[in-house]
Amino acid sequence: MDTGKDSALSHPRAAAKTGKVALPAALDAPRHDLATEHGGRIHYYADTSATGRPLVLVHSINAAPSAFEMKPLFQQYRSQRPVYALDLPGFGHSDRSNRRYSPSLFANAIVDFLEKVVGKPCDLVAFSLGCEFAAQAALIKPELVESLVLISPTGFSARRLPTGQAAERAYKVLSVPVMNDGVFALLTSRPSIRFFYNQAFHGTIPPEMIDYAYATSHQPGAKYAPLYFLSGQLFTPNARENVYANVTQPVLVLYDRDPNIDFHELPDFLSHHSNWRAERIAPTRGLLQWEQPAQTAAAIDRFWSIPQAA
Repeated sequence: MDTGKDSALSHPRAAAKTGKVALPAALDAPRHDLATEHGGRIHYYADTSATGRPLVLVHSINAAPSAFEMKPLFQQYRSQRPVYALDLPGFGHSDRSNRRYSPSLFANAIVDFLEKVVGKPCDLVAFSLGCEFAAQAALIKPELVESLVLISPTGFSARRLPTGQAAERAYKVLSVPVMNDGVFALLTSRPSIRFFYNQAFHGTIPPEMIDYAYATSHQPGAKYAPLYFLSGQLFTPNARENVYANVTQPVLVLYDRDPNIDFHELPDFLSHHSNWRAERIAPTRGLLQWEQPAQTAAAIDRFWSIPQAA
């Protein structure tokens, strides 16, 4: 269902004064909904006015993510090729129902989108934990993914996150209604959002980022998917070997410094996988596409220009 155009410049802060936080469009582009088998209703933005190989943008996972995170890349490429940006299940304008969220749910939701909407090989560009889901989608349907660009990907850190039973126990604690309401409210307050973005930016934080993060994290059902993230259940155990090592498509990693993860294991991994390359975009702290948009786009363009980049 096409939901039409809406301006990303609407002001959720003004709506908050009325007691409700409206959620405007993340991008000034045509909007659509797709009913998927694995992820429920997925909302997405599309500009298909240009021709060429499709580009699909996948945001990160945290307390307040959405397609808004990928706005600089959407704007950069929308005049050059067909571009799509997803709101993953549980976030943005997509279905936020109370259900079990998992890496396979997100990966298969991306696959559903590639099959039903894109319908032909595309380039996938993903951010942070979204990189693990995009890589899994490339494993499930390799014929629909021509290449991968992973921005500040998780899975290469020396630090280990809770998985398995430890993650289940963490979720049980976080899922207690009084506790999770308080934790989520604290994490998604304006001071907290500003604190987290201050960690991820060298310079001034665009006010629109704080406004949109606040608005999207104050929608009905906004806490359900992030609780699985906070408990560690959305991270694939040993993603380096269980996911990334099996990807056969050309892959570019863009990274520098990140307040939440490190890339300690990336150099060794690159030395054993010839289809992978990496480029450092400095100075940045995770949000490369916002901090250094020109450098980021130039690196992506160089990667795409390599014949059979493998």
